[in-house]
Amino acid sequence: MPTHTVSPDSYRQDLVDQGIAIQTEDIWKTYEMGAEKLHALRGINVIIHRGEYVAIMGPSGSGKSTLMNVIGCLDSPTSGKYWLAGRLVNELDDDELAYIRNKEIGFVFQTFNLLPRATALHNVELPLIYSGTSSEERLAKAKRALQAVDLGDRMQHKPNELSGGQRQRVAIARALVNSPSIVLADEPTGNLDTKTGDEIMALFARLHAEGNTIILVTHENDIAQRANRIIHVRDGKVESDLSVKH
Repeated sequence: MPTHTVSPDSYRQDLVDQGIAIQTEDIWKTYEMGAEKLHALRGINVIIHRGEYVAIMGPSGSGKSTLMNVIGCLDSPTSGKYWLAGRLVNELDDDELAYIRNKEIGFVFQTFNLLPRATALHNVELPLIYSGTSSEERLAKAKRALQAVDLGDRMQHKPNELSGGQRQRVAIARALVNSPSIVLADEPTGNLDTKTGDEIMALFARLHAEGNTIILVTHENDIAQRANRIIHVRDGKVESDLSVKH
């Protein structure tokens, strides 16, 4: 629960009780380009429940990356409301946002974003260092996270000693180590060959089956089809929101 209650809905237990991990209400994101205004998001309304596996799709310039940045608390909406795990994100200060990003969201990026000189184990430990976890607990959690992505035998390897698929597994382990309420993956197979990409998607399917909430941002239809729900974004609006039959 947040440390302050600026308004009655700064924390909404009803959303938590309904199993809602994410709710956006009329989210706009507007950039000032000189005298012009560019509307990247135009009134986005989305609800994502705990345990869902959702793909966000859209062409370049559709607003899907902006939406991902807002959901990931990397950017703030110009107007509208965004609740994450019951907290009204709009009313959090920078420290609280950093805490939310660290504890509630696990990020997986196309470019892996690993420290090149650190071992896989140390890369996975990083979010725990930021959250002040003791070294003993850190080590145990990081080992468990790497074992969960089948890298128990690669813990002491550095990124340049790992394949692209193994590096992405390290990134996924790092995303999972804090037991976040959502895993947010941005084009997670973009830098991988087809076979390795399939292996990573199979891992996401397994993680979802184990109860993780996964939001995948992609422009590839075959990748999006692995999810249970696809939200299409176009011109800053939700164009469609459909369940996927497997």
